[in-house]
Amino acid sequence: MIARGTRSMRPLAVGLVVLLYVVSGFSRTELAAQGRGGRGGRGGGAPAPQGRVGAPVDLTGTWVSVVTEDWQWRMRTPPKGDTTSVPLNGEGTRVAGTWEPSMDGRCEAYGVGGLMRMPGRIKIGWQDDSTLKIESDAGQQTRLLKFATAGAAANTPVSSPPARTLQGTSAAEWVRGGGGFDAFLERGAGAGQPRWGELKVTTTNILPGWLRRNGVPYSQNAQITEYFIRFTNKDAGDWFVVTTVIDDPTYLAQQFVTSSNWKKEANDSKWNPQPCKAS
Repeated sequence: MIARGTRSMRPLAVGLVVLLYVVSGFSRTELAAQGRGGRGGRGGGAPAPQGRVGAPVDLTGTWVSVVTEDWQWRMRTPPKGDTTSVPLNGEGTRVAGTWEPSMDGRCEAYGVGGLMRMPGRIKIGWQDDSTLKIESDAGQQTRLLKFATAGAAANTPVSSPPARTLQGTSAAEWVRGGGGFDAFLERGAGAGQPRWGELKVTTTNILPGWLRRNGVPYSQNAQITEYFIRFTNKDAGDWFVVTTVIDDPTYLAQQFVTSSNWKKEANDSKWNPQPCKAS
């Protein structure tokens, strides 16, 4: 079973694409072009190249959050105890009840489980050829999405895992052809090839955080999987949708799925960093 905001189980990643297709004249050719990105999918079962050189789409730039769902929980801090639509188990409900209004603005709300739901802006750029960096003005957070590159496993010495952080350790992968979120949606339904490339990010090794600013919790045992889908339309501009799937055996009774929409801006003139409050 899957739970998500107040919408149906099928996330907005699909809904927004359909809306833009109907209203703004999105063509299937345009969608397919996003997947090719000038480099194309690779046939014959060959693994997709990773990192900067393998990028099928360009996610770099400054993006603003467009809040099209769950406005009452994202644009303001919900009241204490409002856990509507989040599939908390008994322990998760208990922990949510320990939040107090004086805790509003704390950095737990800006961890990897909640950051992409925040209204505000992000900057995405390449830190190096195998690391995509996301910076947020909300909470002034930095995420590093690391791609595995050819030969890295053989050449990297085994070491102890890094210390847990709010943003955790994120493993990134470009997905083309039958994988990623299309497979998640249509599992077992014999879905065809997706029409675009997407970025899959799996994050573990996290500190506990909040799914909402009123202390709805996720634990350090959570695994957070994200699927970034980018598309362009001559009228609607450049967008990406990130669909977030949270598995947390400690506080959730089932998966929690949300989709968040981001629109590219011409520049970073509206960039307005605001730090979060330490615990």
